[in-house]
Amino acid sequence: MVTLETPRLILRRWREEDVAPMAAVHADPEVMRWIRDGSVRDEEQTRRGIHAWESEWESQGFGLFAVEIRSTGELAGFTGFSVPTFLPELLPAVEVGWRLGRPYWGQGLATEAATAALRFGFDERGLDRVLSIAQVGNDASERIMTKLGMHPVRETVNPTCGRRVRVFELLADRR
Repeated sequence: MVTLETPRLILRRWREEDVAPMAAVHADPEVMRWIRDGSVRDEEQTRRGIHAWESEWESQGFGLFAVEIRSTGELAGFTGFSVPTFLPELLPAVEVGWRLGRPYWGQGLATEAATAALRFGFDERGLDRVLSIAQVGNDASERIMTKLGMHPVRETVNPTCGRRVRVFELLADRR
């Protein structure tokens, strides 16, 4: 089972006790503002999501990590990889993403977590290209993408919600 550590974080697989704190993240309209149509999610939707994320680990050999604060053991959210099936025009592709609860914003934690995930993806899983996708207007996520060394490559529309998105890319040989 894969576990990654950074100075402030532990990136690990999901546990049953992660459902409630992740559901609290998903229940915050400000956190969910830039996710698909902006709808919040309840505990059962979160449980199904975590199950799907864990299934992706089994089928793909990568997935979304639970992000835990080392000093407190609190679940901050997630980072890691998924296949962006919601944008078939990009496939085949792997996306790096993150979602943290508001108390963890503005501290560089998403960048720290995503940097560790990218290292894992490129070095341990042999990925040669990783995308990241943000709705146009989500400047905070775009700043993180830029800090990660990613570059914008296109704009398109997310067909699941009709919102415009910007696609960033990082190639293994350019990191």
